[in-house]
Amino acid sequence: MKKEYHKLVRDRIPEMIQKQGETPVLRILEEEEYLEALDRKLEEEIREYQEDKSLEELADVLEVILAICRARGYSEQELREKYLKKHAERGGFENRIYLVSKESCGQAEG
Repeated sequence: MKKEYHKLVRDRIPEMIQKQGETPVLRILEEEEYLEALDRKLEEEIREYQEDKSLEELADVLEVILAICRARGYSEQELREKYLKKHAERGGFENRIYLVSKESCGQAEG
């Protein structure tokens, strides 16, 4: 029986399939295809986290984010530095602030 997947999988999945006595049918993606597949994988992993809310699903999201980072030519260190810079400048989400609206303080005409 053949089951279709058509999705990016982790590097050891083919080995795991073979250990189950099955034969994986694979192909290696070109760079642009890989970037597109990573974007779809990120959406998939985020959906799974939204359904499950588990640490395991968060780890899967992080795995894909790090793969995207590397695929786009950035190091994990560069990502971390960018995160720290933005966090220092704009803060994080620890204070649970929810912006409802803002009003302009325009000068009165006169």
